[in-house]
Order: sequence, then C-alpha cells, then structure tokens
Amino acid sequence: MRILATLLVLAGVGVGAWQLLPAQEGDNRTITVGTTDAVTSLDPAGAYDAGSWALFSNVFQSLLTFEPGGAAPVPDAARTCGFVGTGLRTYRCTLRDDLTFPSGRKATAEDVKYSFERVKRINSEVGPASLFATLGTVDASGRTVTFHLSSPDATFPFKVATAAGSIVDRDRYPRRTLRTDTGADGTGPYVLKTYTKNERAVLGPNPRYRGAVGETGRPVVLRYYRTSQALQDGWKAKKFDVAARQLPPDLLARLSPSDPGQRVTEVDSAETRNLVLDVRAGSPLHDRRVRQAIAAVINREELVSRTYKGTTDALYGLIPAGITGHSTSFFDAYPKPDRKKARELLEEAGVPLPVRFTYGYGRGRGAAGPEAAELKRQLEASGLFRVTTRGYEWTDFQKRYAEGKLDAWAVGWVADYPDPDTFGAQLVGTGNSMKNGYSSKAVDQLILDTQQAADRSRTTSDFRRLQDVVAEDVPLIPLWQRKEYVLSSEAVGGGQYLSDGTGVFRLWRLGWI
Repeated sequence: MRILATLLVLAGVGVGAWQLLPAQEGDNRTITVGTTDAVTSLDPAGAYDAGSWALFSNVFQSLLTFEPGGAAPVPDAARTCGFVGTGLRTYRCTLRDDLTFPSGRKATAEDVKYSFERVKRINSEVGPASLFATLGTVDASGRTVTFHLSSPDATFPFKVATAAGSIVDRDRYPRRTLRTDTGADGTGPYVLKTYTKNERAVLGPNPRYRGAVGETGRPVVLRYYRTSQALQDGWKAKKFDVAARQLPPDLLARLSPSDPGQRVTEVDSAETRNLVLDVRAGSPLHDRRVRQAIAAVINREELVSRTYKGTTDALYGLIPAGITGHSTSFFDAYPKPDRKKARELLEEAGVPLPVRFTYGYGRGRGAAGPEAAELKRQLEASGLFRVTTRGYEWTDFQKRYAEGKLDAWAVGWVADYPDPDTFGAQLVGTGNSMKNGYSSKAVDQLILDTQQAADRSRTTSDFRRLQDVVAEDVPLIPLWQRKEYVLSSEAVGGGQYLSDGTGVFRLWRLGWI
C-alpha cells in the first residue's frame, strides 16, 4: 500500500541523533509529558478523541497494532489474524495465550468478543461505535475470535488495530453502561496507577505485558493543561520533559533546530481540521446553497497565515496531502473567495440576509479561539453572514455538537489508521462521528466500493469522486493540515514516535539518553 510511506520528515539536532534510542538498561526516572489533549473517558467504549486514545494506546491492547511508520497492521494481542475464505466478510484472529489483566486473570477470546460487542451495544454519542459499522456478529471459541461482517470491508483490520479495539476485562466493565471510576484494566505496555481528571495520569511499565512491543519503557506521567498558553508556560518553567500537543503557533513558528536545551521533531502529519456544518432540517445551514456560500467566502490562506503563522498548510480536500486519494476538490469548486458568487447562492436559496448562525469550538485548545475570530471576521466582512462564536470546555463541546446544539463547529481530525478510509466513513458517511446529520447515498456507495478493495492503491479514483460529492454538498469545509511538533529536553529521546501518522502514541519509546 502506498500510504504514509514517505510522510515522516524529521528535524532537530539531526537525523543521526534522533536514531538514538533509550538504553535497554539504565535510568528508570519518570518522564513527564505535557499536552492540552483532554481525556473524555477512561472507558474505550466512551471516547473517540486524540487525548483519550493516546492513553488507550498505552494502557490497553488490541488484537493488532501498527509498527512505527507502518502502513499495515501487525499482531499484538493476537498471534495471527486474517480474512477467511473469499469476499472479505469473515475475519478471524487467534489470541495469544499469555495475556494477563491487572487483576491476575488471563485474558480470553470471550473478553475480546465482549469488548467489541460492548462498544456497539453502548453506542456512546462520543464513542467509537461508528468505526464498526460493518461489524455484524462476533464468535469466540477457545482462543479463536471470528468477526462476521455485514458487507465486505478490507479496512476492518485497520479498525481492529485502533483504540476502538481495546480489549477490556469483562469482569470490570459493565455490559451496557460506561465505567465511570478512575481505573482502567487492560493488557497494554503500561498500567494506569492513578488518574486525576484534567490534571495527570501516572503510568508504570506493565511487567505482565506480552505482545508486539519489545521494551515497555520507563515510568511516565501525562500532565494535562487546559490551554496552549499554560502548556507553553509549563514548558518554559521545565515542568515536564516532553511537550506533545498543542503549543501556541507563535512559539512553534519560532522554533529552530539550533535552539539550546531542547530537541525538535517536525512531522508533516495526517491531522486535519474541518469546519463542520449542521445540515439537519431547522438549521440555518440546512440548505446546501447556504453551505456553498460559506465555502465560497472562506480564505484559507489568510486563516493559516494570520492564525497559525505557517505551522499549518491550507487544505482543499477531505483527505490530506500524503494520503492515497488526496484531491483539491474544494479549490476546484471554490478557487478563490468570491462574495458575488456567495450572494447569488444565498439569493437563489431565498434566505434572509445576513444569515445568522452559531459557531462553537473547544476552548483553550491550540489556536481555536483566534481561528474562530478569523473565520467570523471573514464571513461577516462579506456582509452576508452574522456569526456568534462561543468556546466550550472540551467535554461540554463534544456533547453540544453531538446533541445538535450548534450550527457550525470546528474539529481537528487525527487519522485513526494509515488509510484514506479514516477520512471517509468517519467524517461523511451516514451516522458519521461528526453528528451533523449528513447522509448521502452517493457517498455511502463510494465508501462501500472502496472498502471492497484489498489493494488499497486501487481506491484512488473512488476517493476522489467522494471528495467531489462532498465539495458539492458541503457537510463540512476542510480548513488546514497540521505540521506536528514534539519538543523534548536534550536528555530525552524517542519523541518522534509520539506522532508518526499511525494513530499510536508510543510512550514506551521515550527514554533518557
């Protein structure tokens, strides 16, 4: 597969220095990582966001995982996995026989079956159930788990390898409701020792771990900051050893490999940000022509220049550059800001001018506030729109857009796995995780067509057609593609493994040099 193979570009003190890995023996001091990514839930059935999944990558284990920079899943909790027969409708895994939960109980195929069925049964509004849209039933026999799919899905192994496939202890997780305490019981490389919401997670190496990871790493503390400015202040005060996400753009724009006392990793990542629009009846953005008018007004180049200081790149397609199927469908449809075209569309729609709508964002995360202000400025400068912007605490923000309480909202999207499918079904398929009410028979059919291609390089034309439909319907507007930065002290190596496009946050690769 031709996916993300050339995505990584390292910068800092030199490639040679970044190849230094932690010694197998030696300093076992705790490494502290700072981030603004919040944890929505400690229960894998109840969260589908970068902060939660970063934690899940380390505490839980899936049947499959991705090697650093890898494009295809490899066994982790499983010894072997593969499709059975023809048609890509039956997927079977054989579980390792040496997996142990923190309680001391051995993990079984029944735990795997329970974990997958539980995600679908609970179907949390902000959970990952939509990833398993093609999963019908699950059978467990001995150490064998068999997944029966409702339609052919070559991408199912990729989804199994994500945090949505986390294997939980069926004795510790309710069958029909989310677990709500501050514990987590998985078989991953780390054990969650303590957790304080919005403050910290203390992780210790799991001596019982068995799987794809050879070295389970050093003790780690994740420190959670409410704002990018607070993260920057913490970095300057040396309160942590690694800054993972999201430092302010002003600071990132000034970074230099020659800066003393730190290492810099810069990655052309597959993270994108979209302006999502509520298409449901009753929304002021229900009429497609209104959404097209918004797309015709927005100036991405000004947005990334004014707000992100060159640390992001303007994005004109649903699928980012570097991923199979990327196109510039929004540039083709709306090549430059065009107030005249926008006005014509609104007049054709027969809506009162200016169109008034609410715009929500997650407060304190990156440059979300300045971004909202810039988009409001652009839209209102046209004289065609009046925008009310409001920032919300992250969990409240997620609930508000999931419940249809916002007309528009900006959401960053980190690839779940290295395949263009993660930008299709999850963003614009019927029942997608954006919760904006969008449904298109043409889009759904194209998604099904791409999932039937075992050779993923053959999906390019379908994904480009899909993006053309999205540019016409405008359920969302791609804004930018991020350059990912990780800062660490000179004494810590392995920072490049925290963001490599595979969706796995490898804390165990951090170590003292």
